[in-house]
Amino acid sequence: MEDNGVIQNFGGTAVHDCWGAYWKFKDILHAVCCAHLLRELIANIENNPTHIWAERLKDLLITMKTAKEQAIEECRTELSEKLIKALKKEYDEIMAYANMGCPPPDKIEPKKRGKKKKGKERALIDRLIKLKDSVCLFIHNFLVPFDNNQAERDLRNVKTKAKVSGCFRTKAGAQTYLTITSYLSTARKHGINEFEALALAFKGETEKVLI
Repeated sequence: MEDNGVIQNFGGTAVHDCWGAYWKFKDILHAVCCAHLLRELIANIENNPTHIWAERLKDLLITMKTAKEQAIEECRTELSEKLIKALKKEYDEIMAYANMGCPPPDKIEPKKRGKKKKGKERALIDRLIKLKDSVCLFIHNFLVPFDNNQAERDLRNVKTKAKVSGCFRTKAGAQTYLTITSYLSTARKHGINEFEALALAFKGETEKVLI
C-alpha cells in the first residue's frame, strides 16, 4: 500500500471498507463506505431475521443519504445541527438495542487460551459502535461521499481489460494504459468531453484538465 505511492501523499478523506490495514495510516481522515455497510446489514437481516436492529440501521443510513441529497438539491452545503443530532441519537439507540440483542461472548473459560470467537454479527456491531464518527462523516462534510463506488468504477475497467486481453504484455504497456485511463476519468469528473481532453493532451495542455 505504501509502495504504490498514493495513500501516504493523500490529502483528503479516504472512503473505504473497514479493512484493518487502512486504519494504520493516521495522517489522513477516514470515512466508512456505507454501500459496503448496507451489504453487510442486508446479509445480517437475511441470516438473523429476528434481529431487527440491522433493518433499522439500514433504514437510518438511507435516511441520512436522502437528507443529504435533498439538501444538495436545495443548494445547501450542510445539514442543520438539530437534524444531525437527531440522526446520530437514533444511531446510538439502534446500536444500544443491537448490543443488548446480541451481547459480547462470555469471557473464555479458565485454562483455555485465546479469545472466544465473536461471530460475524457481533463483530459488525462492535465495528459500528467503534467507528460511528467515520460512518456518519458524510452527513457532517458534504465533500465526503456516501460510498466509494466511484473509485471502484474507476478500477473496474482495468479488470475488464485484463479479462478481455488476458493480461498486459509489459509493465510499460500497463502503465501507459493506466495513465491514459486515469487522465480521461479525471476529465469526465471535471465535466470535460473525452475527445476534447485528448485534443488538449496532444496540444500539451493537460493542465486544463488536471488542475
